[in-house]
Amino acid sequence: MADKPCVFCQIVAGESTAHEVWRDERIVAFLDTKPVFHGHVLMVPTVHIRTYDQLPIDLAEHWLTTSQRLQLAVQEAQGAEGSLILMNNIVSQSVPHLHLHVIPRVRKDGLRFWLGPRHPYASDEQAAETAARIKAALSLPA
Repeated sequence: MADKPCVFCQIVAGESTAHEVWRDERIVAFLDTKPVFHGHVLMVPTVHIRTYDQLPIDLAEHWLTTSQRLQLAVQEAQGAEGSLILMNNIVSQSVPHLHLHVIPRVRKDGLRFWLGPRHPYASDEQAAETAARIKAALSLPA
C-alpha cells in the first residue's frame, strides 16, 4: 500500500497552494490552514525530512536563523507580545514532514498550553538514574 503524498512536499513543489510568507531554496514558510491564532505559520525544509534528528547539519544554521527571523516577523505583523515555537516529533505530528510552528501570543489570549499530566520523580535517586541513562545515550555514536 502506497503512502499518501506528503502535503508539505506538494506545497514546496507548487502542486498545492498555500499562503506563503517565505521561500528560498532550502525553506518554505506558510500560514497554517487551521491556525491557533491568525498569523500561525509553519516552516518546512524543502527536502522531505521526517523528524528533527534527521535535519542535516548543513541545513541547521539556516533553519535556526530563518526561524528566528520568522518568529520576529510574525510577532511584529500580528502585534503579538511573544510567540509559541514548537515542533512535534512523530507523536502529534499530523504531517510526517519536519515542521516548526510559530504561533503569535498575547497575554490572556485564552490559549491553555498544557504540558501534563506531570510525573514527578519518586526520589532524587530516580532522577539521578534517569539523568545517568540520558548521559549514557548522549555518549553513543550518532
